[in-house]
Amino acid sequence: MHALAQTVKVRKLKVVDSGFKVTDSSFRSDVNAAIMAFTWKETNLSDSEMDVVWDRVHQSAGWDQGYIDSFVSQDKLPPANDPELPKPKEKGGKPMHEWMKHVDSFLQGLIALEGRGDFTNGICSQCQNPELEAKYRCLCCDNFGLVCQGCMVSAHRHMPFHRIELWNGTYFSRSSLKSLGLRIQLGHPAGEWCPCPNQTWGDDFVVIDCDHIHTVGLDYCGCGQSPKGQVEQLLERRLYPATVVNPKTAATFRALELFELLQYESKLSTYKFYQTISRLTDNTGTCEPKDRYPTLLRIVHQWRHLKLLKRTGRGHDPTRSVSETRPGECVLLCPPCPHPGINLLEGWENAPRDLRYLYALNLALDACFRMKRKDCSSEEADPGLSKGFAYVVEEKAFQEYLKKYEKETEPKSTCSRHDAVNLADIRPGQGYASSGIATVECSRHNFKRPSAVCDTQRGERYCNMDYITILSLQLCILKLFLISYDIACQWFIHLLARITQIDPSCRLLQPDVEIRFLVPKFHLPAHIPACRNRFAFMLTPGAGLGDGEAPERRWGDLNPLATSTREMGPGTRRDTLDFHFGDYNWRKVVRLGDSLLKKMVTATSDVAEHVIAHQELEATIDPERLRSWTEAMVAWELDQTQPNPYELTVKTPTQAAVRRQLAEEEGNALKAGVDVSLSEEVSPCSLIPMGIDLEGEQRSLKTLTNGLWEHSQDRQITRVALRSNALNRKLEEWFSLLQLYIPTSLLLRKREPQKKDNPKPFEVKLWLPSQIGRQVSFDLSLAEIEYRLRTAQAHEALGVLRRNLQVRATLYDVKDRWLRGQGANTRALNAIATVQARIAAARDEYRQARIALLSLADLLGYDKVDQEFLPLEDKDIRSMTEAEHGQGETRRTLSWIWRRVNAADATEEETQIFVTETIRVEWGKSQARAQRYQEEIKLVEEEMNRTLRFFVWKAADWRRKGELASVGPRSAEQQEGLRAYAERQAVLCQSLHDSFQRQWKGVPSLIKSANDEMSRPDLFYQRRQQEYERRKKKATKVFTSSAMPSPPVPASSSRTDHSTT
Repeated sequence: MHALAQTVKVRKLKVVDSGFKVTDSSFRSDVNAAIMAFTWKETNLSDSEMDVVWDRVHQSAGWDQGYIDSFVSQDKLPPANDPELPKPKEKGGKPMHEWMKHVDSFLQGLIALEGRGDFTNGICSQCQNPELEAKYRCLCCDNFGLVCQGCMVSAHRHMPFHRIELWNGTYFSRSSLKSLGLRIQLGHPAGEWCPCPNQTWGDDFVVIDCDHIHTVGLDYCGCGQSPKGQVEQLLERRLYPATVVNPKTAATFRALELFELLQYESKLSTYKFYQTISRLTDNTGTCEPKDRYPTLLRIVHQWRHLKLLKRTGRGHDPTRSVSETRPGECVLLCPPCPHPGINLLEGWENAPRDLRYLYALNLALDACFRMKRKDCSSEEADPGLSKGFAYVVEEKAFQEYLKKYEKETEPKSTCSRHDAVNLADIRPGQGYASSGIATVECSRHNFKRPSAVCDTQRGERYCNMDYITILSLQLCILKLFLISYDIACQWFIHLLARITQIDPSCRLLQPDVEIRFLVPKFHLPAHIPACRNRFAFMLTPGAGLGDGEAPERRWGDLNPLATSTREMGPGTRRDTLDFHFGDYNWRKVVRLGDSLLKKMVTATSDVAEHVIAHQELEATIDPERLRSWTEAMVAWELDQTQPNPYELTVKTPTQAAVRRQLAEEEGNALKAGVDVSLSEEVSPCSLIPMGIDLEGEQRSLKTLTNGLWEHSQDRQITRVALRSNALNRKLEEWFSLLQLYIPTSLLLRKREPQKKDNPKPFEVKLWLPSQIGRQVSFDLSLAEIEYRLRTAQAHEALGVLRRNLQVRATLYDVKDRWLRGQGANTRALNAIATVQARIAAARDEYRQARIALLSLADLLGYDKVDQEFLPLEDKDIRSMTEAEHGQGETRRTLSWIWRRVNAADATEEETQIFVTETIRVEWGKSQARAQRYQEEIKLVEEEMNRTLRFFVWKAADWRRKGELASVGPRSAEQQEGLRAYAERQAVLCQSLHDSFQRQWKGVPSLIKSANDEMSRPDLFYQRRQQEYERRKKKATKVFTSSAMPSPPVPASSSRTDHSTT
């Protein structure tokens, strides 16, 4: 409310049928005076006088009485909007909405720049000479107005690569500094001209800059003042020449540096970068610049190779030339990994066995089949520049090695159907020279190893993986290796024998070396149970909280580059991969502070929970039993040929084993002179298996019949008809035998109502004991036989279901990550459909077996069968890593089919043994979890210390290289450059050391807090309660702030003191 002369303007909130309505009105000054006195200052009005004022407002303004009460009691102004309606949500941020209000002024401002603006008098803004026409402007300089030709040339003698425009009387047209007379003089100080310049041949020198392709006038020194050649004179001006003899094209250093980072970050191709600059030069196609794309390709290749050599100190070596670079010498090492003589303290090799994992090298192997290369160019035409200097192996030696394995065939997998094994001999396809690349890298920090990348020719062959594993461990003298590989369960079997044939001096073959093989966590569920227990990270001593998926993370960063590298020649592709791997390692270096600290925070915050949980579990177990379990655990960790403590020794029955047991029992009865057979060919113990087999054939025939449709081929219809005829004959034989052992089955068949006149063979009821139940009497020994067989059948069906779910998960993973193109995806979908059919068959078999078991349990008086064999719903049929529909990863639960291993007919003693075994396995896994978390804390702490020691060593190494600058025939300029670069690198290493040290200064307190919580569980529970309270408070705050504003709340009808506001 506010006063205007003798009126008051009021915004009213009126009550209407549909809610509220906001209107504006004016009232007489007497109301104005009362309202103003009440709202803005103290007043001495009595309660009765104030009531009169508000009554007049109520009558004249139409305000709701309840709203007036709330207004007076809460001292609130009337709202501007209806509180019942939600506030309109703005799309986008507030700055964008503010900008939309000024879009016209922005547009007019841009268009105004197409004219001369305030410089329309034609006088040069620099020299102010009225005789010289000002008609030039620079698009790269600050807007200093229009200048004359002389001033433009003078102002750009040190900025020759700016873009110039000319005012032609109507609009600005493009011009160039060369056309104005500007020439670039090399070999002399800036501003000094050579008395005898050597003009470039043709006087059309092209310079590729960040935003333009320039044609410039360029002169070399010809007076003899500069002893440098043409290449050196260009490099001195930060121009990289395209050729070493009479260069006609060069690229600026800043353009090359820009493209280098652009490609590392966005995987931008050289072609697209050049096209961008070309369009910036001319986007109309009417005056396209000279095509220098092939030239830029060559320049970029050479530039990045030089930067690779420079950054690794090869230019500081006074004794060896670039061609003498050793294999893997130009890599960027992993600072946290153990490097003897660099970041390991003396005596590391004498560490006790339980601490050897602190000095272990964790490796991960994998292959990427998106990084294919087409069969274009050749080694002769494109040999490459890096001869194994960095990450990719030296090609000539690698090809010589592969010749020995041209006819070798990979062994098939004895685990799940791993495509990495079974498809290892599949060639990449027509038109491709390489099917992808394979790599070895540090699995804990995602660093590429030296000489650890090679091409794959036919798939993920063992010979390729063996070769890069051996080369990546050259000069390594560590004693413990943890090697992770998708198919480690197959690859490791004859690994040492294969390495012996390749390199008998390999470190892995030494007697004091221990190797522990693992399978990455994401790939482990696709393996059989035995592999999941033997090669799991969580169950392997010394593995910490590693997962082995380091290569997969790298492929995600590298895959966008595949469209470029597949078109490259062999040498260019290898060099490009070297450059990108080097940049990836560098990005990992600068992020070590965050990554290692994050690992430490995760481990220290969760370790107490697992340790306390394990301690509470151990408190419920007999000490003598704990001692024997611990001894078995230690024995297995020392020798994995011992029984695996993480596997249940209780085995589920199989149908084959039950049938054999029944046959043996029948043989023993015959020896004792007891024969209950009513047929010479079929005994009771073979009758029931015959019926169960017929039941399986019925399910199979039903599946085939359901696959027919009105346009099915004659061949399909014939196959179904033949199967039906064969099954009909078997059914006739079955019922004739069944009538001998269960004569009343004939009566049941007659009583059964026929739904169809001619039922299909798979619709005929077999009248097994489980289907008869209590309808008629029969020999219960037949029901006992069926119960034993059905129990085995249910377990087998679950096993088949689990195996095929693993296979399906693997196939989906391979399809999504590696397969591209219609043909490959169609084949993958066909394979998935085949596996899905097996899953459906196993599902139906289990459901039928469970129905029979429940019926037989009721007949025989067995209890808890329904608890042992749970209902199999569609939502339960999923892999170990698959969440139920509607669940996220946080709330994902494991399907019961992966947790149930029981025998329904177990005795009390057998049940107790099973329970004990289950507790033993859970105890072992609980202990493993607690140990892995404690190992992770020690590992990360040691890695932090190694990182700091590495940078100290690296800084000293660069300073040592700087001291060698004066060695050899080098000029004073070169010596100063070598010393300056070495010192800059040393300072950079020291800066990283200091930065990480400051970032990790709180780590000791984190470790101390974790140790305190492990020793005092009450501290852990107290912290968890505080975290819960904070989360609850935050959630309440968010909920309250996001709630919709409520309408005014009416106050009590009784008036309060309104004498003051």
